[in-house]
Amino acid sequence: MTKTTVGAYLVSRLHEVGVRHVFGVPGDYVLGFMDQILESPIELVGTCNELNAGYAADAYARLNGVGAVCVTYAVGGFSLLNAIAGAYAERVPVIAVCGGPNQRDREQRRLLHHTLGDYDIQVEVFKHVTEMSVLLQDPEEAPGQIDEAITRALRARRPVFLELPADIASQACVAPQPLPEPELLESDVDATREAVQEAVRMLSEAKKPVILGGVEVHRFGLRRELEALIDHADIPVATALMGKSVIAETHPKYIGLYCGALSEEYVRATVEDSDCVLSLGAWMSDINLGIYTAAIDPLSLVHASADQVRIKHHYFDGVQLGDFLVELREALPAGAGGPRDIEPATRVLDQNFEANPADEIRIARFFERMNFFLTEDHVVLADAGDSFLCAGDLIMQEKVGFICQAFYCSIGFTLPGALGVGMADRSLRPVVFIGDGAFQMTAQELSSLIRQRVHGVVFLMNNQGYTVERVIHDGPYNDIQNWAYHRLPDAFGGAESAVVRTEGELEEVLARIEAVPDRLYFVEVQLDPLDCSAALKRLGKEIGRQQGLS
Repeated sequence: MTKTTVGAYLVSRLHEVGVRHVFGVPGDYVLGFMDQILESPIELVGTCNELNAGYAADAYARLNGVGAVCVTYAVGGFSLLNAIAGAYAERVPVIAVCGGPNQRDREQRRLLHHTLGDYDIQVEVFKHVTEMSVLLQDPEEAPGQIDEAITRALRARRPVFLELPADIASQACVAPQPLPEPELLESDVDATREAVQEAVRMLSEAKKPVILGGVEVHRFGLRRELEALIDHADIPVATALMGKSVIAETHPKYIGLYCGALSEEYVRATVEDSDCVLSLGAWMSDINLGIYTAAIDPLSLVHASADQVRIKHHYFDGVQLGDFLVELREALPAGAGGPRDIEPATRVLDQNFEANPADEIRIARFFERMNFFLTEDHVVLADAGDSFLCAGDLIMQEKVGFICQAFYCSIGFTLPGALGVGMADRSLRPVVFIGDGAFQMTAQELSSLIRQRVHGVVFLMNNQGYTVERVIHDGPYNDIQNWAYHRLPDAFGGAESAVVRTEGELEEVLARIEAVPDRLYFVEVQLDPLDCSAALKRLGKEIGRQQGLS
């Protein structure tokens, strides 16, 4: 029987499922496995710390379909934990590999560096934030465990954790055979039929139906099915924040982002006045629903999630979202949405932006200008807070992606996320919108963007503190040390940089950015500390009320 090693088997499987880059930080327990990565077609991409490696792998997976990260035992694994928790919360398939002490040392319970006395604790902790967490301690069993973990990650669209003892990585095991395609979960035929029939009846009777597209459409690769349904039924569509850009936002039926009371008024009214809202893969989370300010009548709601459909008070379990989408389109009459005059989201592009060169930059004006800066080659990464609330109203072009953590909301995610985007597709240019507080969480990864020659654009929104916390409940803890942010690219190895304070300065910088599409550009945008969007003010007021702070 053909043989290989456990480490080489794992590397082969990663490559087979589409991983072309593994993000990570070296440590003595994982160096042997990293050598095996270097001997493969996969590129090992070093980051400044393990948390950022996890963020990069998460964003990489959102574009590529799957990502991978590799770190050392405990000090690396527990640093990675928060990123994997975010991937689990937002259903992103990241394969996390953690090198560990030799198996013989584990058996003798030797007190080694990086250990806690309890060698099992790391695998046990990761069980809570992964689809599968396993110790590869037997070279005969390891191939089956690897295959099961990777298959479960791809099927559930969630991360898995593999702990690989240093000596096991080099031990012999069977060579891999082609990995079978993950078996798709089958829908309950009767439940699907009944759910479709009831949904068709509601949509056919409705005078003002609306589709609400959500994140699960993207996670389960159902964008084509959603667009086919929209075109067939001729029903206007909005998206929730996490599902932004699940369809091209230049589509004539796309009306904009729905986020409860935080929405633009036309979008809010169109969704909430609808007599049938078809929610497809949208999560009913607090941020997605504008801190639960959404006013959608439950009696007019058809809500289809990954494996369940809820219509009014009826629950249909075991109905897979993809099957529901396809069968609903087949059952609905063409043009079921009826003739309606709608205002497409692209209406904001009907008038050109006229800069007032001497005016200080305000957050609303900045993002209004960004609508005329973005192109189809840009991927927007908007960090938690005002960045993703404002960027949510930007119009994503045909090929543009939109990445944010609108459920887990770990600030600082987007800067290392840009590294993941840049490695996933060199033809795309990541554009980061990040606050200064979030930037200080992961600032060192700017050096990795420079090192890997990622030709992105980073807009650092400097308002000298945690503005999102200020609008919830202000205090001195929301102020942070003000850095000379625009000088950091020089310290980290060199990149184009600028600081802008006025609309005129912004225009000059944007022209320079467009002139150097193959360079990383870092822009510090200096804002008034109290300047924020109306949406953030509403969000902060509502959160503060719920927390008893206002």
